[in-house]
Amino acid sequence: MGKYVVTGGAGFIGSALVRGLLAAGARHVVVIDNLLTGKEKNLEEVRSQIDFQRADIRDYAAIAPLIQGAEVVFHLAAIPSVPRSIEDPVPSHEVNVDGTFQVLRASAAGGAGRVVYAASSSAYGGSEILPKVETMAPAPQSPYAAQKLAGEYYAQVFYRCFGLETVSLRYFNVYGPRQDPTSPYSGVISLFIKAITERRAPVIFGDGEQSRDFTYVEDVVDVTLKAARARGVAGKVYNAGNGNRYTLKQVWQTLERIEGVEIAPAYGPPRAGDVRHSQADVTAAVRDLGLEPRFSLEEGLRRTLGWWRAERG
Repeated sequence: MGKYVVTGGAGFIGSALVRGLLAAGARHVVVIDNLLTGKEKNLEEVRSQIDFQRADIRDYAAIAPLIQGAEVVFHLAAIPSVPRSIEDPVPSHEVNVDGTFQVLRASAAGGAGRVVYAASSSAYGGSEILPKVETMAPAPQSPYAAQKLAGEYYAQVFYRCFGLETVSLRYFNVYGPRQDPTSPYSGVISLFIKAITERRAPVIFGDGEQSRDFTYVEDVVDVTLKAARARGVAGKVYNAGNGNRYTLKQVWQTLERIEGVEIAPAYGPPRAGDVRHSQADVTAAVRDLGLEPRFSLEEGLRRTLGWWRAERG
């Protein structure tokens, strides 16, 4: 196996992907991360097996030599938050749009074999049509959604204009070990996990009936690795979910059942930019990439709870 680059490799999903690459036999894995949202601790036990480079994807001169000659570049670096993109849109734009352009530019100039880009299901916006199919017209409802969609378009343009193979994967509400629950912008399941282990009520924004295609991180890693080697997929966009959907109330009730407790949630006002429902149509990803989700919601939650408890000792 050749050289693999993971931008955002110290993040929640990125660090899981790094482990997936190493488990698959990769011997030369370069991690690019500026540690804005990523943490070196996420790579602690594999640190000696990777080449960690603290660099910012917005800095072409810094990342170009690191990407040079890569077999595959996995571009996961981002500021991944809808609320944060609304409250402070400039850094999100600079990282998610300008940074993505620089990664693609460095990949094309450096002869990279393929770029797998972490896109977002937020591109679909608030359409009531379910499940979401890749052929639907995008309708982003937040700066973050627009930024990630711009990255998809840039990936396709770099394939069409410069011959750089790109594949965009629209991730659907990924959760699992190493998702940080300490930020106000954290993913809902990480916040629920923290709340249930502390035996306190979570805050649900809205009525709790909003639904998501929650996807366990190892399933996302699996399809991301498959996208790196699939044939005939360059320039295309795929849903990377599991094809199910659960309301926030159902997720909390599942955690209550696992833990054998009953704690009524608190409710707050709906958040700006949030979509009501999300569910992936995975037909194309199953057909072209070999997508094969393995983890049910309950199994994923049990594994995440186990990791959280182990981390806290």
